Amino acid sequence: MLRKVVIPAAGLGTRLLPATKEQPKEMLPVFARGVDGGLCVKPFLQVVFEKLHEAGFRSFCFVVGRGKRSIEDHFTLDGGFSHRLPRENKAALMRELSAFYDKITKSHIVFLNQPEPRGFGNAVFYAKGFTGNEPFLVHAGDDLILSEDNHCMRRLVEVFESFGADAVFHVQRVGDPRNYGVVAGERVGDNLYRVKRMEEKPLSPFSNLAAVAVYVFSPRLYDALEEVHVDVNGEVQLTDAIKWMIDEDYGVYALELGGQERRIDIGTPESYWQVLKTVREWWLCL
Repeated sequence: MLRKVVIPAAGLGTRLLPATKEQPKEMLPVFARGVDGGLCVKPFLQVVFEKLHEAGFRSFCFVVGRGKRSIEDHFTLDGGFSHRLPRENKAALMRELSAFYDKITKSHIVFLNQPEPRGFGNAVFYAKGFTGNEPFLVHAGDDLILSEDNHCMRRLVEVFESFGADAVFHVQRVGDPRNYGVVAGERVGDNLYRVKRMEEKPLSPFSNLAAVAVYVFSPRLYDALEEVHVDVNGEVQLTDAIKWMIDEDYGVYALELGGQERRIDIGTPESYWQVLKTVREWWLCL
């Protein structure tokens, strides 16, 4: 049974400087629907957490690093607001905060420290003690899939279980794949591919299917992470580990997002600006 989620959130966020000099990019504010149906503002990472909680997950491991203490603080209950907001007649805000606190209380949350930014794959490897011998979900802290009723998450888990896979992740067709992990493979079902090839940010893309940073893995991923070498920047990339699994003929599958689903992220100024501009679509999906 898939129960555990690993959320890497240890990157430096240099592409969003100076906003991320002291504030983690995962904590940048976005508009969302509040518990009363009105407009509210939440850190992006809270939205990610809440969508996973709604999908049924209750065991979370946040992989953080230096300068990310505000993430741990945000996911820690603060009684000060609980006493102050009712006295100030801010009942709506209190209901919003209480709903978030209720999700935290019902969850098992662990924070692990990645001492230095050594890549997405290295961050996931730090969670080995947390996941143990169970399959687990990996969800980037700055990515999210807009999908009605979490349909995309259910399909991901269904494919993983029904195919006995070692890795399943979403892909989306993009106009310029050169900034993404690009995959190609054999179609084995409706919008489903057995991955035969994967490359990170290829100069000459061999397809327009780009990986989305939401994955389900078996524990065999850790074998792959131990086998791959660091890249030219001294980092361990998750894409390289998935490539190793493909070469070793592990069961690696890619599930294409449906027509009404799409990935959003806040990794660059342009993508963050796009998130803020598409408030209406964001509102309808959340």
